[in-house]
Amino acid sequence: MTTSRLKNLALGTLVLGSLVAFSSCDTNGSKGSETARLQIALTDDPGDYKEVWIDVKEIRFNMTEADDQNWAPLPGVQAGMYNLLDLVNDKDTVLADAQIPSGKLGQLRLVLGDNNYIITNRGEKLMLTTPSAQQSGLKLNIHQAVVGGIINKLTLDFDVAKSIVEAGNSGKYILKPVIRTVLTAVGGNIKGFVLPDSVQTAVLAIQGTDTIASTYTSAGGYSIRGIDAGTYSLHYIPVDTLFKKYVKDGVTVNLGQVTTIDTVRLQK
Repeated sequence: MTTSRLKNLALGTLVLGSLVAFSSCDTNGSKGSETARLQIALTDDPGDYKEVWIDVKEIRFNMTEADDQNWAPLPGVQAGMYNLLDLVNDKDTVLADAQIPSGKLGQLRLVLGDNNYIITNRGEKLMLTTPSAQQSGLKLNIHQAVVGGIINKLTLDFDVAKSIVEAGNSGKYILKPVIRTVLTAVGGNIKGFVLPDSVQTAVLAIQGTDTIASTYTSAGGYSIRGIDAGTYSLHYIPVDTLFKKYVKDGVTVNLGQVTTIDTVRLQK
């Protein structure tokens, strides 16, 4: 979508959703620190099977160090069947995209259902038993901070070769998941203030001719969250056409950081 078209949309409507492209925006900068966006992705190291299917039912999270209390279901989990061998060579899939309290994420529990199985290279389907994950869930220790204003991406790296164990010579296989967790920051945040604060203003973050993200001011404040690191032009477009548009070039966004812009004063 071109810059000129988005400017016209900004002047003609107050519907933010039509302006946002792959971003998370917050019209009140003070709220950004209360919650953190947690995105959980699943990936895999190759194993000597044709297919490995796991039955994801739920993910629970704990913002404390206590093992026996304070657990809560993670919202937005994409429950279902996942073939881990579709997720090799740096591919992943998003299991959840949720808002949780910012702070230190203590632990997760990955809860699996009963329908876990492998397809061998000979085409045989062999069911997997998962005693621990079927009950309270497989506990994953995180013990890292999740930060407001950015996307916190937690990758669950499933090691198939170590996770599937043959039970003696019985021909039965047990799923004992070995998962490495990697928490990284994705994108950064821009926030600032526009005067007069009584004039609602569209704020667009633009690279070249592409509008990457946008929002509107609320009582003068604005925040654009979770955009890629890089350099942007910020275009300020007042809804009240008595005020002039304003452009601020060279705004740098750094990974996992908040870029605070000097107060913009609109002119007539």
